[in-house]
Amino acid sequence: MREFDYLIFIGRFQPFHNGHLWTLQHALERADKVVVLCGSARQARNPMHPFTVEDRERMMRLALPEDVQSRVFVVGISDRMYNDQQWLTEVQNLVDRVIAVDNSDVGSRQAQFRIGIVGPPRGARHADGGVAIGGAKRGNAEYLELFPQWQRVEAPELPDVHASRVRHAFFDPEREGDWPACAALLPPPVFAWLNAFRASETFANLQSEYLFLKRYRQSWAAAPYPPTFVTVDAVVIHSGHVLLVRRRSQPGKGLWALPGGFVHPDERIKDAVIRELREEARLRVPAPVLAGSMRANRVFDHPQRSLRGRTITHAFLIELAPTSEGLPKVRGDDDAERAKWVPLFEFNRMEEQLFEDHFYIVNWFLGQV
Repeated sequence: MREFDYLIFIGRFQPFHNGHLWTLQHALERADKVVVLCGSARQARNPMHPFTVEDRERMMRLALPEDVQSRVFVVGISDRMYNDQQWLTEVQNLVDRVIAVDNSDVGSRQAQFRIGIVGPPRGARHADGGVAIGGAKRGNAEYLELFPQWQRVEAPELPDVHASRVRHAFFDPEREGDWPACAALLPPPVFAWLNAFRASETFANLQSEYLFLKRYRQSWAAAPYPPTFVTVDAVVIHSGHVLLVRRRSQPGKGLWALPGGFVHPDERIKDAVIRELREEARLRVPAPVLAGSMRANRVFDHPQRSLRGRTITHAFLIELAPTSEGLPKVRGDDDAERAKWVPLFEFNRMEEQLFEDHFYIVNWFLGQV
């Protein structure tokens, strides 16, 4: 009889490597079933999060022997970048749901079972930065402390196995020579799957974004210290709709985003918001009306919110009053190839299509009004 009925294993698995497999095998030795929660489940693909939940489950299944497949449940969990408690609640709900379905009883609850959570030893850290908790990266062992209701199970780590190393070799032509060596870091079927993925259009798009971001960071690499970028974003609400623009170029080419951009050296924050609205969305609302419709603002400064570098954005909620003329006319321009008003119910289904943390910014404001 094993020690646990269920062990919970949380990670990003971008990609699933030998270190992850080692931990999963350890969990299967200790528990009858393992519930794997894949973080950043509905985030748009980017060079740091290149694989969907389906991709990651496929890699895990390829790496596991057939006789343990039925003992592993793989579930995706979205980031909640600015609400840790909401994220923790979703973890609890997902685990509860898996247990209920597994036992064919909607009345089955966690308290009836021996449940633990598996992760690295206390104090363990490595170059890939940890586990995303509500969107925030915490130290590899620190996140386990957020689940006092589940017994902690420490799994020994494999040294020098980092997903970031694999991703750099995967995308960077200048590190092409490092890619064959990654075979030693990955389960053989996963390495083969990744090689096939490299022939896809999705890979080509991700590599293009990776190279753009690399050049972008190189442009300020000679600075005496890394710069902090200051940007603005406008959350414009009108009659149950939010204003979005589609990005014309990298990073995030083709993704939907909030109208916004960099603050000019000679302008104030509020002026920058109005300027960007006029430039990117050609919003036909007078500037004084926009300024008078600002209802709230907040600084969003999550250290990992942008792959471009340390980027702090000042976001403003602008609520426009309904009029007999309906939704104001908008048109994509400048950095935006398109602008449109999106019904809020539809917006809530668009997490995978939103740039960076813009989905979470909008939802933060909607939760405040």
